[in-house]
Order: sequence, then structure tokens, then C-alpha cells
Amino acid sequence: HVQLVESGGGSTHAGGSMILSCTGSGGNCAAWFRQAPGKEREGVAAIDNAGSATYTYAVQGRFTISKDNAGNSLFLQMSNLKPEDTAMYFCAAGCRAAWVPGSSSYEYSYWGQGTQVTVS
Repeated sequence: HVQLVESGGGSTHAGGSMILSCTGSGGNCAAWFRQAPGKEREGVAAIDNAGSATYTYAVQGRFTISKDNAGNSLFLQMSNLKPEDTAMYFCAAGCRAAWVPGSSSYEYSYWGQGTQVTVS
């Protein structure tokens, strides 16, 4: 049974940085999603088994998705944070249909419980 646990969320001011972690991703292709109040969940970044990453346009150049060497943990390094980045962030792993930018069609077997990021 795969259990994903996110950590690293919190509050910061605009322009600040934060690193989110997700343990238990097990080396599977994985992704980070976010959901702001009143909005639909959106894909933020995804990484495949080979380590290739892709990002939604809004975070390109500011966010970096990565995995540790063992592939057990997933990370999202966020810099130059903006108030519009405020959301609950979720990691997902075990992709059956990987998220790609601009797509609302994806399927992941495992999801974390989320970690809140607030930028003021």
C-alpha cells in the first residue's frame, strides 16, 4: 500500500521561496497539483520515470520538480512566490495517464493529503 505524505507548506511573503516534499512516491512518475479555494484542481508540474519534467506555464522558471536518487521522495522547489500561488498542494504518483500542461485528463493511483501554501 502506497501512502504519500506531503510536508513543507506554510506562509510566506511574495517573492519568497519554499520547498515541498512528498515521501512515498516510490520512483513512479509523479506530479504536483494545487487547488485554490473556489477553483478546480490544476496540474503544476510532473516528472516521468526518466526524470524529465514539465510545468504549467504559470510556474515555469519559478518552480522545479525533482526526485531523490532512490526515487522515494518527490520535491517541488518554489521561488519568487506570488499570491496567486496560494493553494493546497497535493502530490500524486503511480500515473496511469500522466498530466501534461493544458490537460485536465489524467489519472494517478496515489494521492497525498495536501499541504497548504499561503503567499501574502
